[in-house]
Amino acid sequence: MASDLCDRCSRLLRDFAARLRRVWEEFKYKLEEIFGELLQCTCCGNAPERRMAQDLSSLQLMCDDETQVFNQRSLQALNQLAASQNADLQMSAAIYYLHISHHLKSPLPDAFVETITALLLSPDLDVQKTTSFALANLLVKKNVCKESVIETGMLVPLLELFQSGDPMAQCHSCACVAMLASSESNRDSILVDGVMPLLALAKSYDPAIQLNAAWALLHLTHSDWSTRTLCQAGGIPVLVLLLQSSRSEVQFYSCTALCNIAAAPEHHPKLLSVGGHYLSKSLLTLMSSSVEKNAAQACRCLQTLSKNVRVQEHLMELNCVLPLKSLLKSSNAAWMQSALTLLCTLTAHPPNRDLLMSEGLLREVGRLLHRPSSNSALISQSCQLITDLCSACMDEQAVTESLCLSGLLRGLESPSLSDETLLHVTLCLRHLMSWEGLRTTLSTSVSPEQVWRLVQLSGQTRNPELSYNSAAIVHAFEPTGKVAHASISVRFYIKCCFFSFLSSTARFLQLLRPHYSTVAKYLLLFLKRKDVKFQQLGIAAVAKLKNDGDFLTSVTDGQLEARLSQGHAETEETRRLL
Repeated sequence: MASDLCDRCSRLLRDFAARLRRVWEEFKYKLEEIFGELLQCTCCGNAPERRMAQDLSSLQLMCDDETQVFNQRSLQALNQLAASQNADLQMSAAIYYLHISHHLKSPLPDAFVETITALLLSPDLDVQKTTSFALANLLVKKNVCKESVIETGMLVPLLELFQSGDPMAQCHSCACVAMLASSESNRDSILVDGVMPLLALAKSYDPAIQLNAAWALLHLTHSDWSTRTLCQAGGIPVLVLLLQSSRSEVQFYSCTALCNIAAAPEHHPKLLSVGGHYLSKSLLTLMSSSVEKNAAQACRCLQTLSKNVRVQEHLMELNCVLPLKSLLKSSNAAWMQSALTLLCTLTAHPPNRDLLMSEGLLREVGRLLHRPSSNSALISQSCQLITDLCSACMDEQAVTESLCLSGLLRGLESPSLSDETLLHVTLCLRHLMSWEGLRTTLSTSVSPEQVWRLVQLSGQTRNPELSYNSAAIVHAFEPTGKVAHASISVRFYIKCCFFSFLSSTARFLQLLRPHYSTVAKYLLLFLKRKDVKFQQLGIAAVAKLKNDGDFLTSVTDGQLEARLSQGHAETEETRRLL
């Protein structure tokens, strides 16, 4: 159809259409550029996720109502935020977990645990740090199951954080691994890939990282297999170095780990091969620590190692007695027992006894026996220590001045002591009473209550050895001594001592007289026993007591005389047959 426009109008319209097309192209280009930038902004592109993040922020304020915090809507929001490519949105989820980790009182639902794994796998280090901090809190408060943490695959990203170079990330992740290692079922998983990274972190100059690494290594020494693996990986030198840490907690963890390792003799060569007795020197230094639990733990470790004679010799050269005496003054019974255990190990080796005696160790033991906090274990070990020390050096004056005798007698009166402990006490007293001077001292210091206690123990039948020891003490006060070949001056001195002994014996017999009827009963039991040592003690005691008219007066039924006559007849018959 022909146009009604002239040529000029048609040309102008064509120019307008062309110009309009150019303007539209430019306008469309500019719109596309602007909309592209808008779409890249999280305000538009991630609007639903932004709203979810805001919803989670508001839910953080309602942690008291855990039914509202842990619902399907929250779980969906957390999963979407954790899966987001935007670090800010991931951080919102991480902060949510951190917040509830401080307030949560019940176990975290398993569905919510899985989201933590996704956040730990985030490429953003800040998200990982926040999440590992939240996980550490949840593990400490036992809001999550340690086994489920391993099952959901969190161990790998936690170990990867060891390599991050960020002290905070290393500290938090190491704390998580330490708590996971406290579960026996998790140790195998941690040992596969975690031993070497943990040993590397243990060498860190950051005290907090060192602490968590030492804590984790300690947990790995709680089973034989994991301990063996740790030692094979070079764990012993690292733990020995940690004894020099500036933090007392690190010293305690590393020392406890070394104690656990030392419990297996197979590891002793490696422990003692750390150059120049370095381990024993470090433990001895730690034993002088003002932190008593560290000193006691070092003492326990040395006690285990001191079964090796070379270690004992080295400890004696380094004068180990002073820190041990300090531990004996502790108010903690367990720490005192650690010191006594090591001292008993040292005194069991005869060459050490003279030096330990010269260091005034008996005085400390005597003080310990007089302390009200002394329990059965402490008293038993003290008895062993006294016996060993006195076997090497018969210094009666040192024993008397140490108050050990009065401490042992005091122990007899304690109603809380077991028969086993009383057996140690009476055995030690019997040993000391083999010395004439101590026998005199004992007879002058014994109280009526203690004499009655010895008589009671002599008559009990549940523990024959305790009965025998007690009776042997009661009837040990017998005048003996030969002076036939002495010079005049020596003869005069011995005569004075002899009369002093007679006087003390008379005092003891006077204390014993009220109990003669009870004494007669258990002596009769002794005479009826088939064990020869009981018969001999019974005969010797009757022979001595018959010289006291009060004893004869109290024994009127003739059973003792009849039993003695029967024994005499049996002996004569045996002699005739032989």
